Amino acid sequence: MNNLEKIKENKDIASFSKAYFSYVGELLQTLDRNAITDFMNVLEESRLARRTIFIAGNGGSAATASHMGVDFGSAVFKARAGELPFCVYPLTDSTPMITATGNDFGYEHVFTKQLEIQYRDGDILLVISASGNSQNVVNAAEWVRARGGKVLGLLGFDGGKLRGICDVAITAETPKGEYGPVEDIHMILDHMFTLWMHLKFAVPAAQ
Repeated sequence: MNNLEKIKENKDIASFSKAYFSYVGELLQTLDRNAITDFMNVLEESRLARRTIFIAGNGGSAATASHMGVDFGSAVFKARAGELPFCVYPLTDSTPMITATGNDFGYEHVFTKQLEIQYRDGDILLVISASGNSQNVVNAAEWVRARGGKVLGLLGFDGGKLRGICDVAITAETPKGEYGPVEDIHMILDHMFTLWMHLKFAVPAAQ
């Protein structure tokens, strides 16, 4: 019985929600803090070097990719004027591009084909995947690594294939199939990174 099956034993929403929130909290405490530091350092280096951060994911992870594009592209820089912004490009956001590429080349190439057009040396790919095995994301990561680029990962379960491809990966280690908690943690990480940068560039209080 995995952790979610145990949580489902709670018969009312109050106890169920308490158990679920507790479990997500426990998972957050297991995250590798060194990986979090390294992850943020790569993002910051890309910002200062004016590199593009491409983001890829499927399903719920695609939603997180889009959300991160908004948070890093806008929310962070409601702050001090003059700071260099993040250049963020979610590869998930153009329905016409994804459907055309999927139709013409296969869904496994929907991210790689976009990178062939947009990627420049030194750019970063951030992959989001609970399983770490989504073929279109794996293909994109391998494509970037083959060109000497860095790949960041927000992963789950055992990290899958992507764990061995990413330069830096933050992995929410759970039994396979626990998509909800993993995706929750990925979104929390997005908000944590966003808040960190927002505080770092916060406008000083008026004197």
